[in-house]
Amino acid sequence: MKGVLIGALLAGGSLVELGCCIGLLAAPTLEDRLHFLTPASSLGAVLIASAIVTKESLDHQGIVAVVVAVFLMMFNPVISHATARAARIRRTGDWRAGPREGVRRT
Repeated sequence: MKGVLIGALLAGGSLVELGCCIGLLAAPTLEDRLHFLTPASSLGAVLIASAIVTKESLDHQGIVAVVVAVFLMMFNPVISHATARAARIRRTGDWRAGPREGVRRT
């Protein structure tokens, strides 16, 4: 029974990662590609780490898996935001919305 759970968690995590890789290849712009990183670093990492913890319990490999999953979940939004901001600065020269973009400032 434990082997079935581990297999299901690994299959789910692998499918999430594969779907995100396909989405990265198919997305037309950088901003669209950034959206496919979120499930890869959150859901996929959690499922794979859960499979490792289920098999190894919380020994060295299990703790490392949990630390890596938490690290990915914590820092993916930061890296995605910094990447999108850098791309916007490169494209427009400033990260703030311009007057022609229809964004009202209060």
